[in-house]
Formats: sequence, structure tokens, C-alpha cells
Amino acid sequence: MKFTRIFSLVLAVVLAPFAMATSNTPSDKIANSDELKQKLSDKLSVEVHSLHQSPIPGLYEALTDRGVLYISRDGSKLFHGSLYDLDNEMKNLTEAAMAGPRIEMMKPLEDHMLVYKAKNEKHVVTVFTDISCGYCRKLHNQMDEYNDLGITIRYLAFPRRGVPSANADEMEAVWCAADPLKAMTEAKAGKSVQHKQCDAKIAEQYNLGQSFGINGTPAIILEDGSMIPGYQQPKDLLRALEAIN
Repeated sequence: MKFTRIFSLVLAVVLAPFAMATSNTPSDKIANSDELKQKLSDKLSVEVHSLHQSPIPGLYEALTDRGVLYISRDGSKLFHGSLYDLDNEMKNLTEAAMAGPRIEMMKPLEDHMLVYKAKNEKHVVTVFTDISCGYCRKLHNQMDEYNDLGITIRYLAFPRRGVPSANADEMEAVWCAADPLKAMTEAKAGKSVQHKQCDAKIAEQYNLGQSFGINGTPAIILEDGSMIPGYQQPKDLLRALEAIN
């Protein structure tokens, strides 16, 4: 395919310096993992959660609070983007690397999720949502359909205007309401929710979304940690979930 040929050429050109660095970089100039983490933190003001060898020799994969970054073993070159496996149906290796860590990183916030539980639960997905986005409202309006298919929806907050913002304050009001599930429905219907403050951890939820590489809502995290950016029809979401089980 034309796209595949062009993409392969571009990727080869971009990554050529890393392959060269593997054989040409003197061993005494190879930075250790702590040095690489510190350099990324100093240069980019990111927090590095983990650092591992990537599928490409000489290139390390850094899971940060702003998504996945790739850095050469000597710390001199940086690559930001997705890696694909041309021999495995263009599998997104960057997305695959994020899947497992996402599951673990969400666990500390499970008590702060707003959960719409299916009576006959077969699947559980986590949706980063914003009360004002059109497709978030569309998804929410179909909650009964998702639940009827056995899909439990768990919400985490991702105020698109960031934190702090009036948008984040509105979402805090939902999370802090006496009945958050009802308040979410009202907010997504355009109604105002009385502002209350509590330990809703809206900022932590937003920051977690950023570390997952989320830049829009809704963003759906499946049971294996893979992410679908954007709205999914109930039956389409069910098919995606059944495909991974």
C-alpha cells in the first residue's frame, strides 16, 4: 500500500540515527537509566515512571507523565511518536507498551471513579470524560444501552481546559455532590450543579489522563489497558471488548 511504503520510509529515516548510535557510541558515553531519567526530567520537566529497552536496539522507551517518549542510549536524541510493527499488521507498539501500566496506574483512583454498573456485568471500561464535550454527552445518554449489554462504565475526570479552570471546578462539583451519578447526568444535560468542595482528586485524574497520552474526550480504556480515543457506539464497544477476550 502507498501509505505503508511512505510511512516505512519516513520511520526508517527518523530512526536511522538511533541504529547508528548502537554501534558507534563509545561504551563510556552510554548513560545509565538514572542519568537518562534525570536528563528527561531536567530538559522536558516530565516525571519518568519507568525506562526500558524499546523494540529498537539503542532506543529506550520512557513511560512519563506525558505519555511515551523514546531516547537514545547516550541520551542525545529524542523521538516522540508511535512505533509500528510492519511485520505484524502495523501493530502499534507504543500503545501496547502503555496498556499494562495503565491498569496499574488507575488502581489508586478506583475509589474516586463514578461507576455506572451493569446488572449482568460482563465487561468494565474506564472513560475519561468531560461534562461539556458533545460526544461525552452522547455516550452518557446511551448509558442504559451500554449497561444492558453488560458493560459497566467507570468515569474519571478529564477537564479539557485543564486544572485549575472553571471547567475543573464544575467537574469537582459533580464528584462532590450528594449523588454524583445523578449530578453527572444533570451536568451533561447542561444543568448547573451546586458547587461543593471535597477530596475529589480532579487534578490527579486529569494528570493521569495526560500520562496516558489523552488529549481529548471521551477516551475509553479497555480491560487490557488499551485505549480507544473517541466515542464508540454500544455494540461497537462490545465488539472491541469481545475481541480482546
